[in-house]
Amino acid sequence: MNKKYIFGGVIVTVFLSLMIYLFTQSNIQYESDFHKVKEKNKMVKATGSWVKEKNYHFDKESRQLTFYMTDESGEQMKVIYNGSLPNNFEIATSIVVTGKYENGSFHAKDILTKCPSKYQDQKTQANS
Repeated sequence: MNKKYIFGGVIVTVFLSLMIYLFTQSNIQYESDFHKVKEKNKMVKATGSWVKEKNYHFDKESRQLTFYMTDESGEQMKVIYNGSLPNNFEIATSIVVTGKYENGSFHAKDILTKCPSKYQDQKTQANS
């Protein structure tokens, strides 16, 4: 019966350690100022919009997406993402990229696009 308590204690300790680790890893800050993004040496969620004038490049072989983002002050940042081209990327009104700024560009691990709402058009038509 003593072994059951030891085993239970080990399980609880492992569970608590895992929870603490996951909690500290998910504490990623949102940042909309690219000057601050470039200065930080840690994982952040950078928010901005795609610079459509510079277009984007998606290499189908290596599955690498390269594009430029701009923040509210006009600061631009090159973004490199390895993965699939996000849905509705071309019509996105804003983009949130999770990653780290290194070697002159932001290396994204995840991309979230925010697209224009279909309800926004309905409100505009209703108010006319």
